[in-house]
Amino acid sequence: MMVVMERLRTMTRVFRRECHRVLDSERTTIQGADGMLMVLQLAMAGVNKEAHGDFGVALSEVLAAWKYFLLDKLQLSHNDIPLPQNYDLIRKEYDCFLKRTNTVDLIDVFITFKELRINEDPEEPLTAMQLFQFLIGEMDTLEKMDPLPMCPATPSNKAGICSPQVQRVVRRVFCSYLGLLVNSKNDLAIAYTLDNPSRSLGHTAFTDLRHAACDSASSLFLTVTSFVRAIQLGGKGYAPPESHPLRKHVKGLSEFLNFVDHCQEVLGETPNAREAGSKLVSSIRAALVKGRSNGDPVYLAAEDTAKSLKERIGQIHTMQTHSAVGTGISPARPKAYAINHSTAYGGRETVKVLMTLLDEEALAPPCRNKAELLSEDHAVLNGSSGACLLTLYKSPEAPTGSSPKPLRNRVLSQQEHIKSKVVRPTIRSQFACTYKDDELPLNRVLEFPSNSQLPTCMHPAPKKPNPLHVTAKEAHDPNGMDITLKEATNLRHEGPGQSALGEHSGNAWNRAGGKKTQPEQLRRATGTSKRKLANRECAEQGREENQPPQKRPPAKAPTGGPGKRNVKAAGKKLIAGQGKLTGFFRL
Repeated sequence: MMVVMERLRTMTRVFRRECHRVLDSERTTIQGADGMLMVLQLAMAGVNKEAHGDFGVALSEVLAAWKYFLLDKLQLSHNDIPLPQNYDLIRKEYDCFLKRTNTVDLIDVFITFKELRINEDPEEPLTAMQLFQFLIGEMDTLEKMDPLPMCPATPSNKAGICSPQVQRVVRRVFCSYLGLLVNSKNDLAIAYTLDNPSRSLGHTAFTDLRHAACDSASSLFLTVTSFVRAIQLGGKGYAPPESHPLRKHVKGLSEFLNFVDHCQEVLGETPNAREAGSKLVSSIRAALVKGRSNGDPVYLAAEDTAKSLKERIGQIHTMQTHSAVGTGISPARPKAYAINHSTAYGGRETVKVLMTLLDEEALAPPCRNKAELLSEDHAVLNGSSGACLLTLYKSPEAPTGSSPKPLRNRVLSQQEHIKSKVVRPTIRSQFACTYKDDELPLNRVLEFPSNSQLPTCMHPAPKKPNPLHVTAKEAHDPNGMDITLKEATNLRHEGPGQSALGEHSGNAWNRAGGKKTQPEQLRRATGTSKRKLANRECAEQGREENQPPQKRPPAKAPTGGPGKRNVKAAGKKLIAGQGKLTGFFRL
């Protein structure tokens, strides 16, 4: 593996030295293996959007096209691999993305090396098959490589350990900030740094920025610079209109541009390349760890990355100082290939060091977990719920009246609909199987919702025929007892359900003056007395049955005649509905 890495460095040094002969810009940066895979994913998603209207692609399709793409671009045999759908469009979109962002990939460097090498350079330090195995990650030495070292735990928080994924994302953010100082057209660098650290520039802000850059046919960084500068000038001829989509992101974009300007000032005002590089790395580290504890995984990863980058910058500066090999940047035309005047004049040596550092980062071995690489969350650094690079480039759908509601709202509405259909459990007796569907359950009967459901006696006593002709003489007993009252008393002793007349019927007859015959009035009074006597008997028997045996009062013998006892009993009043309740439970 070390031999392959050394040959890759040799190939890259020759390319960097002679690239001004074939490239329009001398600050072109190189995409490594992981960057090439991400660009291919974006290209495939863009082609799918043009064909099907959806900006997305399956992971399996990306991995299948990745292998075919490497073999095809390296001009190796790929007959046993099926051709991906719309491969020509994907390849075209991939090349356009690299050209638009002023970048090249490792295969372009390998192909260009044959044209740029001179007599002192080796003829072919690396074969096409070796480069394919390196990019695809199938070399035997790659399988034996140890994973990235874990960050040491601090004494204050021994459990704080940063994962290799966090280390990889943090290192990419560091290199993206440094890459903006070298190549301001690299849109991927803007995607990694725009909201890291958090500046409230999430998915919506990045989408608005891409649309504005597309309308102006410029890079993302140039769009941000021109917009913020126009806002700062504030003139009528310079300020963008209020309807500009970036108006609502002015604060975050200004913070981002101010930080980049600070890095440019450090780059231009510090003559020593090592010192300038160390200051740049320290500024990026301070921005990422601001507000984090020393046990945070991002804090640990930032500390480890800053330390390693400072050491490597010092080594590169020492190597370039004692060697005649440079980057090939011509001092006669610095303004056309610089971000500003500071980097054009004062920071040229620092730019050389940074470009060499970025070239070495592009030669890093590819990530073995492709799924994690393509779906990792870059917003883990700012503490918000972000998305992967593919989702970040996907434009959010505009809400319409016909679009479905969010899944959460649909689930909640369905749950409320189900709850509204739940039937309240009813109380039914052991004879529920004999009920009819239209009969009310027991709990509805006990609630008495209306006067129409007031209870009556379940088994009223049968009516007994009354004498139609009663004379005044026969109306009184020789003992002085009223005949009607005596008759009601006798019926009271006949048993439950057989009593006919009570106190009210006898009184009604006496108040009538003891007339001989009153059939209709007597019949009505008799019916009323029968019902009241029956309800009273049911109530008395129910109380006696429901009373515990140990608390049942002893029975008292009547002191008077039967008439007196009936008169006293007739004075008790029955609560409305009590007869039905006691009769129901007796059943």
